[in-house]
Amino acid sequence: MGGVVALILVIDDSPLMRDLVRRMLEGAGHEVVLAEDGKAGLHVLETQAVQLVVTDIYMPGDDGITTVRRVRKGWPHLPVITMSGGSEAGDMSAAALALGARSALRKPFMSAELLDAVRTALEERGTSK
Repeated sequence: MGGVVALILVIDDSPLMRDLVRRMLEGAGHEVVLAEDGKAGLHVLETQAVQLVVTDIYMPGDDGITTVRRVRKGWPHLPVITMSGGSEAGDMSAAALALGARSALRKPFMSAELLDAVRTALEERGTSK
């Protein structure tokens, strides 16, 4: 695939979705760290040099909106991509974008959609490995 390769944090409460997104990203050469919720994801951000966050919106505990807020506060230049498949996905995605997410994907999405969003977010940030 070419382009920027990065360490990406994937946050989703579904083990199947985390694994699917991980495989999509690793297939493009990225390194991936997984977290099952926003709280675990923030712990990863405190301990690793993550260059991009991909987070689900609908999760128990710290949901994606809360996670986007906390990432923007603690790591203001770190790009965030949200993903959502709930019935109110459009409203939640708009809220995430208003809070500073770079893009919002609607589940289910194709690998190419995810990789395009990742490439754009990383290029805008100017991240390289």
